[in-house]
Formats: sequence, structure tokens, C-alpha cells
Amino acid sequence: MNERLRQIFKKGSRTYFTSSIFFPRDVREDVFRLYGFVRVADDFVDQVPPDREGFEAFVSLYRQALEQGPSGDLVIDSFVELAGRLEFDPAWTEAFLHSMALDLGKSRYGSLEETLHYIYGSAEVIGLYMARIMGLPEQAYPYAMMQGRAMQMINFIRDIQEDLELGRIYLPLQGLDPALLQEEGARKDPRAFKGFIGKMLHYYFQWQEEAERGYAYIPKRYLIPIKTASDMYKWTGLVIQRDPLVVYTRKVKPSRGRILLQIAGNTLRIFTGRGTTHAGVFQRAKAKN
Repeated sequence: MNERLRQIFKKGSRTYFTSSIFFPRDVREDVFRLYGFVRVADDFVDQVPPDREGFEAFVSLYRQALEQGPSGDLVIDSFVELAGRLEFDPAWTEAFLHSMALDLGKSRYGSLEETLHYIYGSAEVIGLYMARIMGLPEQAYPYAMMQGRAMQMINFIRDIQEDLELGRIYLPLQGLDPALLQEEGARKDPRAFKGFIGKMLHYYFQWQEEAERGYAYIPKRYLIPIKTASDMYKWTGLVIQRDPLVVYTRKVKPSRGRILLQIAGNTLRIFTGRGTTHAGVFQRAKAKN
């Protein structure tokens, strides 16, 4: 695997990268190809100001590679090869690029429906790509999409401060005064802020529970990294649930050591059936909060 793709992935996500290295080599390399494409596209729009020209050139080069063959851009050509080999639905990529394009101008999401429209392209289709990479049956696709949706909600909650600096609020305001999500507003009315974050976390836990029903379709050798990443997002959600204002003081992310310990625990549970189930741990953690 090209070192550039590996470094893009490693730099972009500690949780996903550390979990993904436990996929078998062929799957891991395809995940690197996928992540390189989506990370580079996202980087164009996650700047102040967004790099519209760079993003549009990236999209143009992608479409050129689809129609005319290799473009000379490693990230794009690796993804196009992957998409052709695994027969990704081109509509998935168009939905992804549409959501990225929204970041060039849209800054508020007034309803859950609007937020979910963005999430479909930015996260649910990533679940679909991953389902294809792992060779899962089509019955697993709705659960794969739900996993992407749940994880994206945690990203939106965890990254409130970071997104505000980009001039964006992805969480559905639903008539709420945007000032409540500024640190000053949240600290001025912590009860209202906690209530709003609690509602967003309720969506997350609901979607995550639905996503986990699809784990039955995932082979054991693939389930370990998938479940580990999911568990770490759940850990993030529980940390924020205890103290929602933490999102203004630090970026809540698990350490590499915590991720590796989770991988070890999941390996034991999945392959031997021994040890406490994650569901039991999760229920106790909720009870403590």
C-alpha cells in the first residue's frame, strides 16, 4: 500500500486508523483507498475560508478519471480503481460530493431532516462503501448506513466548538437560538444546553442500537475493528453525556491505548465468547450516569 494513503488515514483519524489496522491486509488496503479519497475531499472544505477552487478541481479530476482513465492523482485513481473493482454505486459518490459541496456555503441546519440529508452523503454512504469492501450481503446495508449515521452524530456533538470556528452548526436547531451552542450561551444556560445535547445523544443511542443489529452479518475477522470503532464512539458519547460542557474544553477522543485495550477485549469476546459482553458494560455505564 502506498505510504501516502496510509499517512492520510493515520493523520486524519486515530480511532478509525487504529481499529482498521486489524482488518486483514486486503481489506485494510481498500479501507485506506476509501479513506484517502473522502479525507482529501473533506479537507478542501474544512478550511477558513473553504478552498472552493481546490474542491471543484478535485471533483472535476475525479469525474475525468471515471470517464477517461487514470488522472495521475494517486488518491483519486486509487479510489476510482476501488469503486470499479467493487462496483460501488456512482450515486453514493455523488451524494458524498454533494454533502461536501454543502460545506462551501450552508452553515445552519434547522431540522433533523436537513441534518439527515447532509449525513446521508457525508456518513451513511461511507457505511455502504464499507459494506461493499467487506463483501456483506445487501440485507446488511441499512445497518451499515445507520452505523455511519450514528457515528456522524457523535462527531457533530463532539466537534461543536471546532465547527463553530468554521462557521457551521450541523446539529438540527429545530427553532433553537444558535447562541445557545456558543460557549458563552451554553455556560449561561447549562440546563438548556444539557437538554439539547441529551436529545442529540438520544438520537445517537437509538441509531447505534439499530446499527448493532447488523453485526450478525459481519464475519468475525471484520467485526473486531468495526465494533472497536463503534465502542470508542459510544465511549465518547458517554463522556459527553456526563458533562456536556466538556465539548468546549477539549476534544473528547479515546487514547490509542484505550483503543488497543478495546480491540483486545473484543477479540476475546468475539472469538471465544468469554468475558463480559459490551452490552452489559454499556448498560452499567448508563446506570452510573
